[in-house]
Amino acid sequence: MKVAVLSSGGKDSSAAIWWAQCKGWEVSHIVTVIITGGDSMMFQVPGTHLVEKQAVSCGTVWVSVETLGEEDSEISDLETALSNLVIDGIVSGALRSDYQKTKLERMCERLAIKSFTPLWHQSPFTHMSGLIENGFKIMITSVSAEGIDEKWLGHVLTQESYLELEKLSQKFRFNIDGEGGEYETLVIDGPHMSSDLDIQYTKHWDGIRGHLEFL
Repeated sequence: MKVAVLSSGGKDSSAAIWWAQCKGWEVSHIVTVIITGGDSMMFQVPGTHLVEKQAVSCGTVWVSVETLGEEDSEISDLETALSNLVIDGIVSGALRSDYQKTKLERMCERLAIKSFTPLWHQSPFTHMSGLIENGFKIMITSVSAEGIDEKWLGHVLTQESYLELEKLSQKFRFNIDGEGGEYETLVIDGPHMSSDLDIQYTKHWDGIRGHLEFL
C-alpha cells in the first residue's frame, strides 16, 4: 500500500504516520495544508511549515498545499494536489470530527483512492498517554481554554505533566486531547522520525490565550 499522510505536524497526524509505518506501508508523501487566510474549519493553522522538517526526518517527500481556508475551497485545493500523486490512499489523524472525516472520504471517492482514519473514536486519555509512552515528544504550541495558562506554551508533555493536564481538563471541563481547539501541538520527535527537530520560538500571551511564533 502506497499512501500519503495528511499532517499538520501535531500529535494526531504524527500518530497516523507511525500507524502507516507500522503497517509496513510506503509513506510516499506527507501532505500539509497551509492556511494563508485567517482560519480553517478543517486544518490546523500555526506551525504547519515545520512539517517539512518532520518529512525529512521521516525520509519522505513533503507536499505543501496553500489555500485561503475557506470552506468550499480548502478541500478542492487539497484534492487538486492529491490528484497529481500516484497513491493508493490517504491516512489522516481525524479523531471525532464527522465534518472532517466525511469531507475526506467524499474527496477520496472522487479520486478513486481509499481514506484511512486509524485514530477514529479512540479514547482521549488512552490515545494521549499511549503516544507519550511510545516516545512521542509533544510540544504545546497554542492554548485557548480556561485552565491552560502561559506556562504550557512550549512545554513538552511528560507522563507527569499529562496527568496534571488531565486534572485541569476535569476541573475546567475542556477536552483532554484538545479536540475542541483548546490547545494545539507540534511533535518534535517520535518513533516515526529518525531525529528530533531543532526549533526556536517566541511566546505570545494576551492574558487569556497564547501561541508560539516559530523563528
